[in-house]
Amino acid sequence: MKARKKPVEVEVFQYNGDIFYEDGIIFAPVWAASALMNGTMFFEDYEGKPSELMINTFEGKHHVSVGDYVIKGVNGELYPCKQDIFEKTYDIIEED
Repeated sequence: MKARKKPVEVEVFQYNGDIFYEDGIIFAPVWAASALMNGTMFFEDYEGKPSELMINTFEGKHHVSVGDYVIKGVNGELYPCKQDIFEKTYDIIEED
């Protein structure tokens, strides 16, 4: 049996190592800012590195590496996706 992934639009942003401007203002999308405020996304020490971005997912806590895309799924869930997998799976839709 084979299956084809349905074309579904999701919201994304690419993590560049930070999500705040120097003045503390967040430059990530509003839904990402909300996830930070409600604890779905957070910073913690990870593998000896201070303040790494993490996401609480349905499968548990996941680390977001620099260059990863953070995806807001069809049910509002958040998860990280490596850049190479993202580029094989998704096309960026230009917004008006």
